[in-house]
Amino acid sequence: MTNQPTLRPDCGNCFALCCTALGFTRSADFAIDKPAASACPNLANDFSCTIHQRLRPRGFRGCTVFDCFGAGQLVSQHTFGGTSWREHPESASAMFAVFKRVKQLHEMLWYLDEASQRTFDPELASAAARLAEHLATTAQGDAETVLGADVETLHGQVRNLLMEVSEEVRASYGAEDRPTPDGGLQPGADLMGADLANRSLCGADLRGSWMIGANLAGSDLAAVDLLGADLRGAKLDGADLSTCLYLTQPQVNAADGDEQTLLPPQLSRPDHWRTRN
Repeated sequence: MTNQPTLRPDCGNCFALCCTALGFTRSADFAIDKPAASACPNLANDFSCTIHQRLRPRGFRGCTVFDCFGAGQLVSQHTFGGTSWREHPESASAMFAVFKRVKQLHEMLWYLDEASQRTFDPELASAAARLAEHLATTAQGDAETVLGADVETLHGQVRNLLMEVSEEVRASYGAEDRPTPDGGLQPGADLMGADLANRSLCGADLRGSWMIGANLAGSDLAAVDLLGADLRGAKLDGADLSTCLYLTQPQVNAADGDEQTLLPPQLSRPDHWRTRN
């Protein structure tokens, strides 16, 4: 059986692929424009960031939100054998393309790992394990294998399984009895700036919802499906997200919280979150 890859970034073993392969546009998240497949001007010769400790005040908030789910070190050290794009510039194009694809595969693996642990159905857990094995094998293949993967089909398979597990888990919190138009709490809802503070949102399906700047302070989000929800600037002070569904580190990094915010055990509290005096 293929060893499951590490799904947490190890920047010290990566050739700064997120700082090179990806592009960004000047905005509230990035102070400058940077085309894809080009090195960020803040990148040092040893692949470290020269402003790492000052990213937010220097206008690079988007960098503090990003997470490659461990794709960077796998592509750098495994797929390309520890030889960087600087040592062999001709490898850059392929390396950057493989990185983008492996990041997608690893993100799906992150969700499948959670689904296999949250489901009550042994058959669903087995299906998640089989799909995860296939994704891991693909991600750890050579460049041709990775780039030849049918990611669209894989996304569909993963999405269907995640939705099955979501329905199962949310039903255990009475989600089936919750009226669909409950204050707009439904998939893809526009909840930007909404005041959802100090509420029991247990079992709500908020996947793909726009929750930019929403106030969720003090609320209980047990079994709330947050797959793909946009939590930029969402206020999570004192909120309980410890048993929500499909929350990722990038979503947490994009939100605002404090030391009383409860997170799932696999996620870390961002450095920029407030500490109450």
